[in-house]
Amino acid sequence: MKILKNLTLPIIGILAWEALAIYLNNPVILPKVESVISILLNPGVGILGTGNLIENTIVSIKRVLIGFFIAGAFAIPLGLLMGYYSLINDLFDTTVELLRPIPPLAWVPLALAWFGIGESSMHFIIFIGAFFPILINTISGVKSVPVIMIEAAKTLGGSTKDILKSVVVPASSPDILTGLRVGAGIAWMCVVAAEMLPGSDAGLGYLIMYAYSLSKMNIVVASMIIIGIIGIILDKGLRYIEKKYFCWKKMMK
Repeated sequence: MKILKNLTLPIIGILAWEALAIYLNNPVILPKVESVISILLNPGVGILGTGNLIENTIVSIKRVLIGFFIAGAFAIPLGLLMGYYSLINDLFDTTVELLRPIPPLAWVPLALAWFGIGESSMHFIIFIGAFFPILINTISGVKSVPVIMIEAAKTLGGSTKDILKSVVVPASSPDILTGLRVGAGIAWMCVVAAEMLPGSDAGLGYLIMYAYSLSKMNIVVASMIIIGIIGIILDKGLRYIEKKYFCWKKMMK
């Protein structure tokens, strides 16, 4: 029953899409459903001389993972320190709040100037997109740790390192995971923009722009659907981890 509820709106959307595509009868404006499905059902077939759908998807996944993991490697430790130490929070807070509202695309000129044309610029844009959600949620998670837990650890003779390792990190992990979920979604949005930068010759973002330039909208829509599917898989995977390992968080509220 739940599956039917989840699929009801997508099915209605597909039917409406097909009806509108037939009415317009213009694949440049809106391709028919079957033309998009034919692309999705043949992911190993070459597309416009840019490799096949599988190859371009793998390229995008690699870029997202690199930028995302670098973002996590910097954001989580900094968030733990900012959340636990008021001095470090005071030092970084203004800078973080100044940079956080700047859209990742606004960093494109600087990324090209700093890293040149190539993979590093793309990784940087993805890094910027994922960094701040992970950081903010980590800080929030640390600050939400009950003071009584920290005081109890201090009473038992726990050092700062012990408190961070055995109390703060486990207690704030659900919020950190939420930040990772949000960051992963934004990273996928950023990879499309990043792959439109000069020097990109593969990836779903590149494929979307190249197909658009040739008015192959069925390829554009198929690539968009792949991005959406991968995003759902990532989010469901992180939600599964959250439910399996952090169900105790709800009991504390």
